[in-house]
Amino acid sequence: MSSDRIPMSREGYDKLKGQLDKMKNEDMPRIAEQIAQARGYGDLSENAEYDAAMEAQGMLQARINDLQDKLARAMIVDKSTLPTDRVVFGSRVRVLDVDLNDEEDFVLVGPGEEDYDQNKILLTSPIGQGLVGKKIGDLVEVPVPRGTLKLRIVNISID
Repeated sequence: MSSDRIPMSREGYDKLKGQLDKMKNEDMPRIAEQIAQARGYGDLSENAEYDAAMEAQGMLQARINDLQDKLARAMIVDKSTLPTDRVVFGSRVRVLDVDLNDEEDFVLVGPGEEDYDQNKILLTSPIGQGLVGKKIGDLVEVPVPRGTLKLRIVNISID
């Protein structure tokens, strides 16, 4: 377990907390019921339903543990106190793709808020990491699978 704090907004925290509560209070009891039913089918050595339910329970428990860890390390950020002279968590960053001569906005968000259709990208993503701490006018080079993105920061604002 890493002790690094994870910045997130109140909305992102609440969304993850809701997912965690659903997993613990709805999904886990349902899987436990499936395991109990599968046990009733007799011989567990050749019981596919039992194996599948046990595997599902293990995967769900891993997701629960991951969410609990993220929530335990959450650092709720008040967006009204964020600077606009450099890129930080919560920033809306307008960049110019130097190679494509195309401008695009990114909003740097925490877990539970990412929405790639809305250009809400994780602070921890490669682009997010490349932009953090930079100022207007800075050129950022971000290694991506298809090469290197060259992004010039045009504007920084907070939604």
